[in-house]
Amino acid sequence: MEDKIRLRLVLTGILLGILMAAMDNTIVATALGSILGDLGGVDSYIWITSAYAVAVLAGMPIFGKLSDMYGRKRFFLFGIIVFLVGSALCGLAQTVPQLAVFRAIQGIGGGALLPIAFTIVFDVFPPEQRGKMTGLLGAVFGASSVLGPLLGAWITESISWHWVFYVNIPIGAISLFLIIRYYKEAAQPIKQTIDWLGAITLVTAVVSLMFGLELGGKKFEWLSWQSITLFSIFIVFFIVFIWAETRAKEPIISFWMFKNRLFASSQALAFLYGATFIGLTIFIPLFVQAVYGGSATNAGIILMPMLLGSVAGSALGGILQTKTSYRNIMVISVIAYSIGMVLMSTITPDTSRIALSLFMVLVGFGVGFSFSLLPSASMHEMDYRYRGSANSTNSFFRSLGLALGITIFGAIQTKLLTSEMSTGFAKLGGSGQGGPESLGNIQTVFQPEARANIPPDILDVIVNAMSTSISATYLWSLIPVGIAVIAVFYMGNERLDVTKKQ
Repeated sequence: MEDKIRLRLVLTGILLGILMAAMDNTIVATALGSILGDLGGVDSYIWITSAYAVAVLAGMPIFGKLSDMYGRKRFFLFGIIVFLVGSALCGLAQTVPQLAVFRAIQGIGGGALLPIAFTIVFDVFPPEQRGKMTGLLGAVFGASSVLGPLLGAWITESISWHWVFYVNIPIGAISLFLIIRYYKEAAQPIKQTIDWLGAITLVTAVVSLMFGLELGGKKFEWLSWQSITLFSIFIVFFIVFIWAETRAKEPIISFWMFKNRLFASSQALAFLYGATFIGLTIFIPLFVQAVYGGSATNAGIILMPMLLGSVAGSALGGILQTKTSYRNIMVISVIAYSIGMVLMSTITPDTSRIALSLFMVLVGFGVGFSFSLLPSASMHEMDYRYRGSANSTNSFFRSLGLALGITIFGAIQTKLLTSEMSTGFAKLGGSGQGGPESLGNIQTVFQPEARANIPPDILDVIVNAMSTSISATYLWSLIPVGIAVIAVFYMGNERLDVTKKQ
């Protein structure tokens, strides 16, 4: 009985750590307006989000491997402490460059927390309980992505943007205490040789790619010398990284794992689900504000159905792991996700909020399975010394998908919006009162007070253009979803065997 209580307290500490790290990027996004209004630096705002994302992505594989070598506990605690230090500094930041540096510190902590959390659960819980536990972790991870914007808007409006960062301190402090006090590692870490060349080349490649994606088309033109240089550095160092990993005694990412069908398909699915899911959390709030005319807080609330769907999907995915194969569970997931994305591609200004909510429940339900199942599938029958690396690779591919999805689908939506706006205003001719220039800034459509002053014919053009661009972007996202269908059937028939003592 005492051991059960101890494990529950460990699980609570892990869940708080995941909640803190996973929610941080989305919770900050809704506070950006207030942050820039206070600190200035509008032309440098992108560094606030990109610094965190780059640090997380670069750190994941390295911390996963280090946890295999030296133990999970010390690096999970390291992640919490660094994240809390970064959060405190972010709240004290006086300039945007300062905030960007402190966000990178936060990201280093987040890069340790996210992948190691699932690995700890796989280590400490017996096979018959792992499904439920990973389902719970997956539910928290999925919910944090949707809950972040809503909580960020509420904290910013009710208190101040500083508390978007300070709120992490009590959460992290509780997590830190629970892990220090109750988590006891049973297995002795196996000391291995650190792959320094792999670590350096991977970090350089990832940082170059992420900054190229984050800054391209925004800070720099895609074909500018800055963008070309960043992508060139990525290609060169990625090639060197692959060369180094094939020769390293203990590589950061073990390519032999990809020879396993279940592992390889799980990484592909993490990437594809990540790339498409991010569009839902970004474009649905835009749709609600621009098309329905809702406020930022209403836009956050509209994501709640997707949150509920993802929590249900993640929990069910965890429960089913002990009853059937990973592939059978992901078949349910990809069917629900595909149907939901098809429905999302049909939304128009005439789509009711109830219908939109139902579409979101279905999409959330489908994607929710991936949060709990893919980490488990990645670590399936892996020895202790490889679990951290296996799970961090899965987290890495999901985050890489998020980064690419934001860039690619954001560019598609922007181009479609521009095209639809041009066509719409061309049809208005002289009756449009100057066309789009009369608005000064399309951002006025997101502001309820300013929206009321937009001439009806111009407002109709903007609303229809925004609606069409978003629904068409969801239609484009069916391409990676279709590839995900193929990847699911490649998974094989493996399932979690509760009779084995792994």
